[in-house]
Formats: sequence, C-alpha cells, structure tokens
Amino acid sequence: MPVFRGILLLLLVAGLVCFVMYMVTRQASWRVLGLRLVTWTVVAGLVFFAVLAIERLIAKV
Repeated sequence: MPVFRGILLLLLVAGLVCFVMYMVTRQASWRVLGLRLVTWTVVAGLVFFAVLAIERLIAKV
C-alpha cells in the first residue's frame, strides 16, 4: 500500500507542476496534460479506497 500511496502523490504533484507550467507559458497543452493527470489521480484514488473497503469486508468474514 505505501507504494500505491507514493504513486498517487507523484501523480498529484505532476498534475500541479503541469498547471504551474501552464500559468507560466500559457500553452494549452500543459493544461490538457494537467487535467488528464488529475483525472487519472482521482480514478486511482477511488480504486485505492475501493480496495481498502474490500479488504475490510473480507477481514470481517
């Protein structure tokens, strides 16, 4: 699980860096890349919490 948390953190930081680059350069490609990274970060976070919930359900059975 720590590896997955690290990947989530790196994805989030990369998205923020892309948004900063967009603000500096005003190139739309940075904004698009940042939105894609943030979208996939949210998806990965939802999967992470789903796995945690499933693990807890299995542990109670």
